[in-house]
Amino acid sequence: MIKIDAHHHFWRFNQAEYSWIDERMKSLRRDFLPADLEPQLSVAGYSGSVVVQARQTVEETRWLLTLSTKYNFIKGVVGWLDLCNKDELKRQLDVFSKSGKFVGVRHVVHDEPDDSFMLRDEFLQGISILKDYNLTYDLLLFPKHLPVAQMLVSMFPEQKFVLDHIGKPLINEKITDPWKEDLITLGNNSNVWCKLSGMVTEADWQNQKPEDFNQYLDIVFSVFGPERLMIGSDWPVSLLAGKYQNVMDITENYISGMPDEIRRKIAGENCVEFYGLNGV
Repeated sequence: MIKIDAHHHFWRFNQAEYSWIDERMKSLRRDFLPADLEPQLSVAGYSGSVVVQARQTVEETRWLLTLSTKYNFIKGVVGWLDLCNKDELKRQLDVFSKSGKFVGVRHVVHDEPDDSFMLRDEFLQGISILKDYNLTYDLLLFPKHLPVAQMLVSMFPEQKFVLDHIGKPLINEKITDPWKEDLITLGNNSNVWCKLSGMVTEADWQNQKPEDFNQYLDIVFSVFGPERLMIGSDWPVSLLAGKYQNVMDITENYISGMPDEIRRKIAGENCVEFYGLNGV
């Protein structure tokens, strides 16, 4: 079985560029590099991963692609490019798309003060270019952004999107609506996939149990089905709430009784298909 971690990060920490890592998250105030993750992937049985941007800089995208040439387990890079600068974007895409491991783009939308940021003309122009380079787009959102995401993805039915962290529902508060209804609407778009990642940090970091996630997983599976779901760790952010293996076990245990075909899809095959990963 091919097992791919569809979502994690690397960084060399400094406070200025990672200001979102507050005092509550102080355990993340250090470097997290490939040598830290690789043994954990191996023990958990994962042969590859997709690394995702954590800073909104072209320099980080370039750095992640450099790492991908040094560490074979990095099968894909989802970087940041300035989607709101059409001319510069094309120049950047012409350069980065030469790497077969550059598979997608992400913007930290949920930190934008404008909740309708994704509907800005310049952002839409940027999204419209990605398909020409066979690139995907990762949706990093809070539940309040799901209706806006629905408008976005419906404008670009041939562009592949993936929702990170199941849309960050309020798991700690055990609230499902309106996240559930908005997720159903979003999932009706066949060009939208979803990552089973980031759930542990939306729950109680210190006192969580597998059943806390089951109702959310039930909803996500009913919306996207096994064909559009992929497992991800969100490491090292996930370390705030649990060890790597424990985090992955939430999804792995949930699907453990399902047919082998479904488990293969969620564990890796869907990720390979969505991102078009080479050499897997």
